[in-house]
Amino acid sequence: MKVSMIYNYIVCFILFGINVVSSQNKIGIFDRNADIGECRLKGFSEYSEKNQTYKISGSGTNMWFGKDDFQYLWTTIQGDFILRAEVKFLGEGVDPHRKAGWIVKNSLDANSKHVNATTHGDGLTTLQFRKEIGGDTDEVISEDTYPDVIQLERNGNKFIMSTAKFGEEFTSVELPNMELDNSVYIGLYVCSHNPDVMESAEFRNVRIIRPVDPNFTPYRDYLASNLEILDIGSGHREIIYRSAHSIQAPNWTPDGKRLIYNSKGHLYNYELSTNSISPLNTGFAVNNNNDHVLTFDGKLLGISNHNPDDGGTSALYYLPAQGDSLPTMVTKPGVGASYLHGWSPDNKKMVFTGNRNGAYDIYSVDIGSGKENQLTNQTTLDDGPEYSPDGEYIFFNSTRTGKMKLWRMKANGEDKTQLTFDAYNDWFPHVSPDKKWIAFISFPKDIDPSDHPFYKHCLLRIMPYEGGKPKVIAYIYGGQGSINVPSWSPDSKKIAFVTNTK
Repeated sequence: MKVSMIYNYIVCFILFGINVVSSQNKIGIFDRNADIGECRLKGFSEYSEKNQTYKISGSGTNMWFGKDDFQYLWTTIQGDFILRAEVKFLGEGVDPHRKAGWIVKNSLDANSKHVNATTHGDGLTTLQFRKEIGGDTDEVISEDTYPDVIQLERNGNKFIMSTAKFGEEFTSVELPNMELDNSVYIGLYVCSHNPDVMESAEFRNVRIIRPVDPNFTPYRDYLASNLEILDIGSGHREIIYRSAHSIQAPNWTPDGKRLIYNSKGHLYNYELSTNSISPLNTGFAVNNNNDHVLTFDGKLLGISNHNPDDGGTSALYYLPAQGDSLPTMVTKPGVGASYLHGWSPDNKKMVFTGNRNGAYDIYSVDIGSGKENQLTNQTTLDDGPEYSPDGEYIFFNSTRTGKMKLWRMKANGEDKTQLTFDAYNDWFPHVSPDKKWIAFISFPKDIDPSDHPFYKHCLLRIMPYEGGKPKVIAYIYGGQGSINVPSWSPDSKKIAFVTNTK
């Protein structure tokens, strides 16, 4: 017995040691780093776990002609992917052709077939590629210059580079019919373009995304989720939780201590100080969708639960914010689906999107009497209503002018005013607690304006409370469930949201 116990202990110790070594060798989300080619000066790659940022320093003669020299921070992947990072050169630099970006390679050989999305020290932005081993490098030049954000996407044999100065829209160029292996190396790189010089770059908000299968079935096939917090001032993003499940729609409690999100019909607390997760008691209401909203004072939580006694139709309920076994029903059975989006500041009314008489319009409802008041009356879709903190206005989104755009009306439904006007489809306006900003999600220009689908290239944007030109604050892969509910921090400095990947 003792010999067996000793043997098991030794085996466990060895396996534990292997796991420790493996985790120690990883650099953030990447497997390893290496100098590719004949780099005279040894490069290095570092990861700051605290800031979730990477610093890469590399030398190298060039990344052109038949071979390349650079410092590579890499991992491996199969199939399609989306690579995104924000890049900043450190220091003035020596050679204007120093390079940094993403590179995809068949092997770690210097003359490998590859595709790379690069920005140069002089602002030149190119999608470069080598189609044959040892062959000359070619490029597709972008109109964009000096980008902060670089995204490289693979879709079969097509590669798309999208770049932007942070806060602006992407500019994209494509490389069709580029054959690389299904299994490739992917990673970040720096090349100094001078063998006797080391150049450095910092990369933040680095994401490796596995997109959804094009043939997936919405509301049946789900991707994994990242729960993220974005600092509005700096644009820095932190992933605080990764889940293989679909999690959606984080609220931020007014005391700043926790987030509330939904997953698989249940609601959960995420304690920000301890990173602990616990179920939030909603009693019989365990078929909740992602329309759950706290009152402005944080005392009550409103939910949209699919009522099994009404054919699974979504109805509105409320309960204490700490949870309760007996939520109170607000909307009546048999009137049609109801999807919660906001509370009045006095906690007496909810505002919601309701399917009444064959159309989706915006309604308020008195939580005591259940009496509804119709605020919009359109054959097109109105959705996402939310009260301003002072109760004077309701912000919402509507397709009444063609695209899904943001609107504002008085709390009684009068004086409707359009707020956004560009080609995106804008959903879910959320007013900051200090009443300075409106945050919202913009879906791609080419989707059905009345749809807010899962798993798309979307933008999180903000605009001044009084109206004005929107500014991008995050480039995300997500959509439905990313930011459906109010998710500002109480100090108006941060936003919580969800992104997706396989």
